[in-house]
Amino acid sequence: MDNLLVALILSIVEGLTEFLPVSSSGHLILAGDLLHFVGEKAATFNVVIQLGAIMAVVVLYRERFLGLVRPQPYVRFAGLRGIVLLVLTCLPACIVGLLLHSTIKKHLFTPTTVLLALVAGAVMMIVVERRKYRPSCVTLDEMTPRLALGIGLFQCLALWPGFSRSASTIMGGMILGAKRHVAAEYSFIAAVPIMVAATGFDMLKSWHLFSAADIPFFAVGMVGAFLSALVAIKAFVALVGRITLIPFAVYRLIIAPFVFYFMVY
Repeated sequence: MDNLLVALILSIVEGLTEFLPVSSSGHLILAGDLLHFVGEKAATFNVVIQLGAIMAVVVLYRERFLGLVRPQPYVRFAGLRGIVLLVLTCLPACIVGLLLHSTIKKHLFTPTTVLLALVAGAVMMIVVERRKYRPSCVTLDEMTPRLALGIGLFQCLALWPGFSRSASTIMGGMILGAKRHVAAEYSFIAAVPIMVAATGFDMLKSWHLFSAADIPFFAVGMVGAFLSALVAIKAFVALVGRITLIPFAVYRLIIAPFVFYFMVY
């Protein structure tokens, strides 16, 4: 298969799944195996195209990001306060990720652990949605430092491959009192700094694997991820106020054995 077509297909998979609670890593494992695009170079490509997906969030929530540097009156998620909230959310996963990076790579990147993560995340989503609670945070401007830190602690679950960063942060937000759509929007915004850091770290470590000839491959990947992420985020935001996370949990349970099969064989 033509390399650029492979890049396009994988970028669409990345963009559509990165911000949904379904595990983008699990989907990329499936797609990569089906396309025979595996190995260290493929793993780096899958990380780098996240930049395209990240840019989709920046574009869709540009007013919020601009507010971090140009705060507006009566907007609480802005300026230094907004930056501190994002730092509190990103800090736990950054610390745990740096301290346990080699351990995670050694023990959690296996078919069994990814399968368990998909199932555990699905079960947790069902449990969270079944519980009755009265949200205390119904807008992004009501986000508190305690809630931001709590979401950050839940985000550490995303270091378990297959669990899903968006699933961990959305569920964490809901458990701690955020309304579902607020937890989802904050999950998108908080993804930007931590994904930029993770992508940059991986690029620095793996850049020697690539040459100038790979630029079109990466360009197609990032543009495809950007456009498909735009569609996925808009659709999810429209749906999240009307449906629960349970359909996504059922979907995870359905694809879990397929991910396991393709990782083994």
